[in-house]
Amino acid sequence: MVDAKHTTKRRVLVTGSSRGIGRAIALDLARQGFDIVLHYRSDDQALASVRTEILEILAENASQHGAVQHDLSVLKFDVADRETARTVIESDIEANGPYYGIICNAGITRDNAFPSITDTDWDDVIHTNLSGFYNVVQPAIMPMIRNRQGGRIIAMSSVSGIMGNRGQVNYSASKAGLIGASKSLAIELGKRKITVNCVAPGLIDTDILDATADSEKHYQDIVKMIPAKRMGKPEEVAAVVRFLMSDDAAYVTKQVIAVDGGLA
Repeated sequence: MVDAKHTTKRRVLVTGSSRGIGRAIALDLARQGFDIVLHYRSDDQALASVRTEILEILAENASQHGAVQHDLSVLKFDVADRETARTVIESDIEANGPYYGIICNAGITRDNAFPSITDTDWDDVIHTNLSGFYNVVQPAIMPMIRNRQGGRIIAMSSVSGIMGNRGQVNYSASKAGLIGASKSLAIELGKRKITVNCVAPGLIDTDILDATADSEKHYQDIVKMIPAKRMGKPEEVAAVVRFLMSDDAAYVTKQVIAVDGGLA
């Protein structure tokens, strides 16, 4: 059961929030006054950095808007590890209350031409990017429903999941799977006032991009295909997530919003 003292909170779990797009989303939502639940797998230093920034944002919010108490939590686990994910999430909800929002952002790439993809390359990407959605959302969904406050679930897909991409059969499969899962879940949860949407970034300037010479040429070739003629910024993806998390987006569900400069 949901503790009454937790029902007015708007806690938002952002997976993979220590860097890149997840970091930008966590910082943006903290500025909007949400209670942030940071998640990461292994990079303690990067997590410490974003945690410090959010604490500064919370302090600034408090000074500007009065003594509004906002919480910041940190969870550490691998989203591909189902048992650990469930244990950590259930323990956090029991202690601090249900999530109002879940942004499934954690993901990996193992790019290669299809004949060269190994079993491990395939399994790691599918287990992290697609099964990770189930591993994170499934144990959190009933507390969200019982809270009766509505909610927001956002899966970070990709234009690769919409249009495919050379060397990313595994990644494209995982991201396309997220779209199908999100659309189906949106139908199940619509009457609960819980929206489920996908954001599909295109080529975004983050450290997930491979810095090798061959990859650099590949990315430059993609940039030439983008009508905007540039890579996107993590903050531009975060701005779309901000809207989907807002009350103004209460009637937006089962959608895939590309943030790609017109690529898809």
